[in-house]
Order: sequence, then structure tokens, then C-alpha cells
Amino acid sequence: MKNLYKFVASLALVAMVAMPAMAAEKTLRISLQLPLKHHLGQNLLDFKKEVEAKTKGALKIEIYPSAQLYKDKAVPQAVASGAIEMGVASLTRFAGTIPAADLFYVPFLFKDSETIRKATAPGSSVRSPLDAAILKTGARVLWWQAFGGAVILSHGAPITKPEQMKGKKVRVFGKTIGEFVKAVGGAPTMMSGSKQFLAYQRGTVDVGMTGITAVPSRKLYQVMEYASLTNHADVEFLVLINEKIWKGLSGSQQKIITKAAQRVEKELRNKIDELEATARKEAGKHMKIVEISGEDRKAWIKATRSVVDTYIKNAGPLGAQLVEAAGKL
Repeated sequence: MKNLYKFVASLALVAMVAMPAMAAEKTLRISLQLPLKHHLGQNLLDFKKEVEAKTKGALKIEIYPSAQLYKDKAVPQAVASGAIEMGVASLTRFAGTIPAADLFYVPFLFKDSETIRKATAPGSSVRSPLDAAILKTGARVLWWQAFGGAVILSHGAPITKPEQMKGKKVRVFGKTIGEFVKAVGGAPTMMSGSKQFLAYQRGTVDVGMTGITAVPSRKLYQVMEYASLTNHADVEFLVLINEKIWKGLSGSQQKIITKAAQRVEKELRNKIDELEATARKEAGKHMKIVEISGEDRKAWIKATRSVVDTYIKNAGPLGAQLVEAAGKL
């Protein structure tokens, strides 16, 4: 009996020693609307590996791709409320509460990838006010994920001129992109990225808008014949963490996460041009990739010039500030 007591006591001691270690472990779930094989998913995997290794397993990262837990539009609220610890959402999903978040969807505001790089850089005069505004919602921006320029998908014939949009139902992913469509006579339909395939397949919309990198990963070439490289807007995604969860992490854990976030953001931004080129090549095996001529591009710019004024009207002083800051880049 005495030996039994000793055995029970030793088990209790082991449990007491193990409890602090177990209590220290935290799981951070991330909701992602894209497939894990997409470059945003691979970017998250890279982040996961570094954080789990550097924290020696004290932090566990679980990624739920393809909108398993939340659709893109639901992610900001889910993260802000603490329903999920982390999530990935397109920047435009904040436009409902922060209208200025649609800045990157003002058509042709950013002339090239170098200008976009400057605008999205941590601490820039364009990005900082947006990060600060989003933090007030209860969600902290850990890093921005470069998605690429917007393209126009169509069936039957390519869309190369603004007048070809007249009367077309167009899938859009933001209010300002919707204004772009209205300016050229189209009818915008807001739709999550995960719903695109069926919408194109069923003819719910006539024309689509997305980033070229989404075409191979979502197999959109199976339901659309043409991709016109208008690059009229820049698509940005954000990796968010609930602010209360963030504050509940130790200082060392925050530093590890911050360092990993900075690294994977920089690496993705540096290779986005290459990723888009690869996506164009892959998509081009199944559909026609159409370049836009200089004259046609000028026509698009002229036809959608009013959208910047509409954006400023909707976004108020912050919007005007960001347009000015973008212009200085």
C-alpha cells in the first residue's frame, strides 16, 4: 500500500510539473480563403514554420484554407471579435467601416509595381494611417500580402476597351472597383473569391475581376476563356491578429511573430512580379492572355477618371490624405 501511495504521489508531481508547460502552449488559428497552394497560403506556411520553431512549440499555428471557417468578408469581424485568433482578408473588406481602405482599388492610381512597393512599405505615408485605423477595430495588421494586379476575365471575347463593359454583369471585390465598373457602363456584383468559379460556370456574371495568380490556383481557366491584363488596381491582402490575443502573448513571442511577419512580407513582395509571370504562363496554357495596348489603356484611364473623386467623397479627409500621399510617390 505504501508503494501505491508513493506511485500516486509521483504521478501528481509529474502532473504539477507538466501543467505550466501545457498552460504555456497557445494555438493561433488562421482563416484563409484561398487554397494552401496559392502563394498566400505558402507565405503563411513559411510564417508558421518559423514561429513554431522559434517558440519551441509554445505557439502552434493552424491554417484553415479555402474559406473552411470564414468567407473573406467575414474575417475582419471574426478576428476583431476574437471568434478566431488570426485571419487573412483582402484590404477592401475594411471599406465598410474604413472607406479609405479602398485606396488601392482607385483605378490606375499606382502606375507600376515600384510605386506600389513604396506605398505598401511598413511605415509609409500611405500604409501607416490604414494600419492605425484598422487597429481601432480590434484587429492588428501583422503584415501585408502582395496579391498582384487586377485583371479582367471574360468568355466569348476578350475585354480590351472600356466600351466593351457596357451592360455586362461584373464580379467585383470592392466598392471602388464597383465604381470603376459603373463608370464604363457595367453592373457590379460583389462576390467573395471562393464563389467565382461557380458564378462564371453558371453565367451569374458575364465578366470577372481577380488577380492573375488566382486564375491557376482556382482553375478559373476552366470557366473563362480570356484574361485581359488591364492591371487597373492593386490587390492587397492583410494578415490580422486579434488585439487582445496579441496583448496576451509574451514580449518574446511578440518579437518572434513580428520578425517572422516582416521576413515573409518582404520575401513575398520581392517575388510578386515573378509569381504573376508564372501564373500568366500557367493560365496561358488553358486560356488566352491578352495585353492592353497603350491607346486602350489611355481610354480606360480617361473613362474612369471620375472614380478618384467618388473615392475621396466616400472616404473623406483620410481618403484625400492618402490620395495626396500616393501622388507624391
